[in-house]
Amino acid sequence: MVWFIPVSAQQGNTKLITANFQNAKIESFVSELETQTGYHFYYDPAKFDSLRVTLNVTGKPFEAVLDLAFANKDFHYTIIKQDVFLTKGRALKPHLVDGYFKQAPAGVQPSQSEAVADFTDEKEKKVPEATTENKTYEIGIKTNHIKPGNSTIDGYLRNAKSGEPAIGMHIYSDANKTGAISDQFGYYSITLPRGRQTLAIKGLGMKDTWRKIILYSDGKLNIELQEVVTRLKEVKISAEKVANVQQVEMGVNRVDVKSIKQIPTAFGEADVLRVVLTLPGVQSVGEATTGFNVRGGSADENLILLNGATIYNPSHFFGFFSAFNPDIVQGIELFKSSIPEKYGGRIASVLEVTNREGNKKQFSGSAGIGLLTSRLNIEGPIIKDKTSFIFGARTTYSDWLLQLLPASYKNSSASFYDFNLDISHKVGEKDNIYLSSYLSNDNFKLNSDTDYQYSNKNANIKWKHNFNNKLYSVVTAGFDGYKYNISSSAVPVDAFKLNFAVKQTNYKAEFTYYLNPKHTLDFGLSAIDYGIDPGNFGPNSQASLILPQTVSPEQALESALYVGDKYDITSDLSLNAGIRYSLYDYLGPKTVDYYAPDLPRTSVNVLDSVTYKSGQVINTYHGPEIRVAARYNLGGDMSVKASYNTLRQYLHLLSNSTAISPIDIYKLSDPNIKPTLGSQVSLGLYRNYAANTIETSVEVYYKNIEDYLDYKSGATLLLNQHEEQEVLNTKGKAYGIEFLVKKTAGKLNGWISYTYSRTFLKQDDPFAGETINNGNFYPANYDKPNDVNVIGNYRFSHRFSISLDVTYSTGRPITLPTDKYSYGGSERVDYSDRNAYRIPDYFRSDFSMNIEGNHKVHQLTHNSWTIGVYNLTGRANAYSTFFAEQGGTISGYKLSIFAWPIPFVNYNIRF
Repeated sequence: MVWFIPVSAQQGNTKLITANFQNAKIESFVSELETQTGYHFYYDPAKFDSLRVTLNVTGKPFEAVLDLAFANKDFHYTIIKQDVFLTKGRALKPHLVDGYFKQAPAGVQPSQSEAVADFTDEKEKKVPEATTENKTYEIGIKTNHIKPGNSTIDGYLRNAKSGEPAIGMHIYSDANKTGAISDQFGYYSITLPRGRQTLAIKGLGMKDTWRKIILYSDGKLNIELQEVVTRLKEVKISAEKVANVQQVEMGVNRVDVKSIKQIPTAFGEADVLRVVLTLPGVQSVGEATTGFNVRGGSADENLILLNGATIYNPSHFFGFFSAFNPDIVQGIELFKSSIPEKYGGRIASVLEVTNREGNKKQFSGSAGIGLLTSRLNIEGPIIKDKTSFIFGARTTYSDWLLQLLPASYKNSSASFYDFNLDISHKVGEKDNIYLSSYLSNDNFKLNSDTDYQYSNKNANIKWKHNFNNKLYSVVTAGFDGYKYNISSSAVPVDAFKLNFAVKQTNYKAEFTYYLNPKHTLDFGLSAIDYGIDPGNFGPNSQASLILPQTVSPEQALESALYVGDKYDITSDLSLNAGIRYSLYDYLGPKTVDYYAPDLPRTSVNVLDSVTYKSGQVINTYHGPEIRVAARYNLGGDMSVKASYNTLRQYLHLLSNSTAISPIDIYKLSDPNIKPTLGSQVSLGLYRNYAANTIETSVEVYYKNIEDYLDYKSGATLLLNQHEEQEVLNTKGKAYGIEFLVKKTAGKLNGWISYTYSRTFLKQDDPFAGETINNGNFYPANYDKPNDVNVIGNYRFSHRFSISLDVTYSTGRPITLPTDKYSYGGSERVDYSDRNAYRIPDYFRSDFSMNIEGNHKVHQLTHNSWTIGVYNLTGRANAYSTFFAEQGGTISGYKLSIFAWPIPFVNYNIRF
């Protein structure tokens, strides 16, 4: 055993200050003094927001500089050892017990040789838990003399109450302008100069805090954080390094579960995808649909992930509810332009929904009862502080609502349920295992003639391993599946059943390497094995005269390698650059038709049909995907960013509707259907105000699209053995500008977003068999130029708050019948150019009140009510449009689902 020799306390700082401050903000003033002296400052940025320092000093004592800076101002300072506390109004008056700072024994001098830390076995050494601000934590192997140079600290940020990971938290050393962000597991790694440091930690949902450390060498530090309690008058927001300004990524929106639950939705249940639709650059084709369009992309061009699992149909109950249980969701991330290299397979966006891990310290849960749905979730430790679970379930009892519809729908019914079960287990200090599973099912029928059923099934396992404090990996294996079944037995001779299924098995190995304070490398590989059963149609009873039809299945393998580097060139200029190389193999068994070149793909132009064996490579596509983003700081609270991305998509959604529906068909790229390619360039300006409590941004983008699939007039997609004969390859362009103003603190908070965007397609291939709009550009069927969202929340007290959501958008394009004429003895209809007209504009406002019970800590349950009105003004927005002929005249009609105000009430309980 080695004993450390006590070292005498550091004496007062005698360094003299030389600096020139010209109208400097408090952040710049404090940073310069910390750099020159080694003192650490603590203050409330909101109270010093108006302070500007103009001062030119040469060789002045530290306290003299502070006296000059605060002369004739109501600002004060208090120095306690190496810490400086700045206050407004009056100075602090510390009272410390005599002998609090213990001196070294007389005559003892520091040793010049290094001492070895006292430990027996590194495997048994417990990682320190930093739980308090009023303590200095020693990191690494302690020595009497601190070596110059850098060392790396890593560890986990966790919720002190539940033990769950704190995701997306910023841990930062202002003195060294170095920071890191905790990942989806709460893990961080940061490299700093050895010696005394103060780490600031801040982020959504957690109280801003700091930790004092003495860094001797590489080591670990786990930090427990307290949940934030919102003040009614003012919320403190740290002024240093705010995420939206300082992060390199652009076109990224992050929303925590508290914001999700504040936004009013139909029938009162918090809805993840409804919140996504309020973000700039995100639109929906209409009422009651959870499919969404991002920056000129169709609904199938969004990669939707739940804990890393792909969700193909994210909707319940005709699209009125999303597939995500709000009680177990931790937060969402939407990537619109700076898409990380590890993601691929879609060209518009990535929506990552992350569930909570579950309480590692005690059992808890919540439940909710609404007009249409009920939900329950339970969580707790299986092994305290080591293994936890979280289980969530939802179901509906909606038939009473359908009975209120017109008489023709009296025999209708609808139901859904979903289950989530996640388990996390800490194997040791270096290994964690995570199990995630999801199951959903929907059933509905209208008028008793057709039954619809569709479901999602997802399961995956993740293994996170820390090789050391600079390198860790996450290895994932999982299964994702989606299927639907449609059946009818009302008329026995026409009774039928139709099945469709898409499934994928995926494998990923992702690595993150903190090379040094300026470089962070991400690299890895992935593989997805697709299997599609395009459809089986057959009789549903012995009396049925339906002839069986089967479309042959498809199989493909999509693989990728990627590497990316996050490089801080200077303190103001940062660059993210990477490449993803994608390889796609279309596999047998399959019979493929090959067509004559430079002729339309029709049955008469088939040159040959080739049959391939199981597993045989039929066709290969491959190519690089570039990901580049840069950020330049124009000041502490303003930055400009730019990005460029290229992406490839091999899976296509074939649909006759503009929204995701239960009878959509997925099609893999093959020798006749090319992958869709997208490239996007973006530029943005970001500025924060009022001590970073108001965030503003403006982004512009331009996107090129190649080989997007559109359809021939009158195309038949369901149970088609030759889909390539019904589709057309088009090219497109999309451009727009997005504005966002977001207030994050105070009684009144929320955001306002406005998007102007256009999306155009063009089909001018003379060998395609037909052209659209004479080969000119035409609006895509989801092109909606104007979109405005206003989200406002006002908290009157800790128990009562109100929320308002106002949405306006331009109506989507449609093709109208314009003329009727006779030809060959029959009447025919002539149509306008494709998508030349629009349905009426969309407008809706929703209102809700949130009433909470008392906030006593020691009580069995905590209860709350959510009461409100959906579609407050009762506007009859168009859900769909159709045309009918009556008396020789063709008339257009619109169908509205919510044509009147819909009140809702939900009772929520936590235990």
